[in-house]
Amino acid sequence: MYLNKEVKAEIFKKHGGSESNTGSAEGQIALFTHRINHLTGHLKKNRKDFNTERSLVRLVGKRRSLLDYLKKKDIARYRAIIKELGLRK
Repeated sequence: MYLNKEVKAEIFKKHGGSESNTGSAEGQIALFTHRINHLTGHLKKNRKDFNTERSLVRLVGKRRSLLDYLKKKDIARYRAIIKELGLRK
């Protein structure tokens, strides 16, 4: 399993402030980015897996919504998470 408790806890500790702060926008964006990267690698090997492709598109949309929210609320936090995760926009 690519996403177990330890990996989630590490992501939230690094980006969300603490392991228990799973509701922070930065933590959720980081988690979605980790999942998107995993699904992208899966789709490179399995081109005809359309269910995974649909899931990937939904995840990207969720991440985009959270990024838009963060940009509207606090531009400094938005810029920091974009730079930290290496996202293009």
